[in-house]
Amino acid sequence: MTQPREKRLGPAERRARRAAIEDPAVVLDAALRYLEPRSRSVAEVRRHLVGAGYREPLVDGAVERLRSLGMLDDASFATQWVESRDRARPRGAIALERELRLKGIDRETIAAVLDARAAAATARPDGAAGVGDDPDTAAAGRLLARHARSLDRIAEPRARRQRAYALLARNGFDPETCARFAARVAAGADEGVEPDG
Repeated sequence: MTQPREKRLGPAERRARRAAIEDPAVVLDAALRYLEPRSRSVAEVRRHLVGAGYREPLVDGAVERLRSLGMLDDASFATQWVESRDRARPRGAIALERELRLKGIDRETIAAVLDARAAAATARPDGAAGVGDDPDTAAAGRLLARHARSLDRIAEPRARRQRAYALLARNGFDPETCARFAARVAAGADEGVEPDG
C-alpha cells in the first residue's frame, strides 16, 4: 500500500512558516543559497529574504553576518556588474546607473564606480592619460560592432542611422554619443569605411 502524498504548501503557507522561524542560521542558509548563482547587492538579498517571509530582525542579522564575512559588499558588486556589462553586454553610463539603482546601490557608490570606470578607460599602459578616451565611446563601438551585420543590411543611410541611434539610445548612451556613432554607421556603410570608436 502506498503512502498518501504530502500536501504541497502554497506560497502564503510557506511565507507563514518562514515567519515563524526563530533560528538565525536558517535565514543565513537561505541567504547563502540565494548568493550561490551570482553575487548580489545588499538590497537584493534583503528584498529576497523579506519577500520570502523571514522576519526583518533575522534578515538584518543575516545581512550583517554576510557583510562581516565579506560576502556582501555593494561597492564590489557594483564594480563587478559594470565590468561584466562592459565585457558581455555593452551599456552606456545612463543604463549602468539605472541598473545599479534598481539593484539598490546608493548614488555615491554608483558615482564612484562609474568614475573608476572612466579613469580606467583613460589610463594608458605607460601611465599617461588618454585624451578623449571615454568608456562609453568604447562600449558604443563594441555594441555597434556586434550589430554591424544587421545594420549593414539596411540600404538607406537615413534608416541605418536611425536604427543605430535607437540601438544606442536603448542601451543607455547619451544623445551626443548616439548621434556621433549613428552618423559614422551611416557614412561608413556608404563609403565602405569602418566606423571608428
